[in-house]
Amino acid sequence: MQQKLEQIKSEAMAAIKSADTPESIEALRVKYLGKKGEITSILKQMGGLSAEERPIIGALTNEIRAELEGILAQKDAEIEASVLQQRLVEESLDVTEPGAEIKFGRQHPMSIVLDEVKDIFIGMGFQIAEGPEVELSLYDFDKLNIPITHPAREWQDTFYIAEDESVHLRCQTSPVQIRMMEAQKPPLRIISPGRVYRKDEVDASHSPMFHQIEGLVVDRGVTMGDLKGTLNLLVSKIYGSDTKTRFRPHNFPYTEPSCEVDVQCVVCGGTGCKTCGYEGWLELLGAGMVHHKVLSGCGIDPDEYSGFAFGIGADRMTMLRFGIDDLRLLFENDMRFLGQF
Repeated sequence: MQQKLEQIKSEAMAAIKSADTPESIEALRVKYLGKKGEITSILKQMGGLSAEERPIIGALTNEIRAELEGILAQKDAEIEASVLQQRLVEESLDVTEPGAEIKFGRQHPMSIVLDEVKDIFIGMGFQIAEGPEVELSLYDFDKLNIPITHPAREWQDTFYIAEDESVHLRCQTSPVQIRMMEAQKPPLRIISPGRVYRKDEVDASHSPMFHQIEGLVVDRGVTMGDLKGTLNLLVSKIYGSDTKTRFRPHNFPYTEPSCEVDVQCVVCGGTGCKTCGYEGWLELLGAGMVHHKVLSGCGIDPDEYSGFAFGIGADRMTMLRFGIDDLRLLFENDMRFLGQF
């Protein structure tokens, strides 16, 4: 049995010497010193020895156990130090190396303008109203006094969802005005920003999805002068106090009288350039006094109340605000472009 112990010691020391990971050291500890290990197995055989042999073999066994425990602990410490040194090399940090630039996110130019417009109108006592983007033709056309023969109701202009043309992607945010007039009695003062959809080919100035900001005021004694004053204030806040506006007669089914509003070209200051087609003016929005049929259809007495409405192309407003000459830049998510704002 003494020879067996010496053989176990020799094998264990050779195995410990070649071990190179904490896992292998633990495996050797279990193999030789564990409850079912080889040293423990020798101790269990002590009962078959003579009285003279037991103390000799017992002492030798304990001596070998203690020696193996010490060698295992030493080897474990060496491996741990080696692993730490390797990590220090692999994970070393050069404190003199310049740090990487932290890039902060920025607002999209469209969001910048939308927030500015919202702040301006909230300051004038307006509320923000929203409505569904999948809309009923009843609200997007019929209640807005848009006849069945109007070009906007053609399949080539509108994204219809229902075969009977009763449901489609809204082509303006005007339905929000109808829903608000039906749900709330005057006085009303709202703007309704949001996405709208029309079957336009994508180019520098058109997109099948774009944004509108529509406004509505309904109260007693509202006049065209109130409309002009409101829009002039908006333009001065967005483009500067020296920016001029021009109101031109127009025709919209849902307003009477109607007008289109131009702003003096923010690029050339009205002298004429490529941006404004050398006219000195840029079309910004359509507006007018709410048609009496629209008021009546929403249960509002046109003899008692009047109102004005307007619709602004938020994309065009953003392009003018920042001098952007291609609408597609707003939707392509090119960080080289967006990082400028």
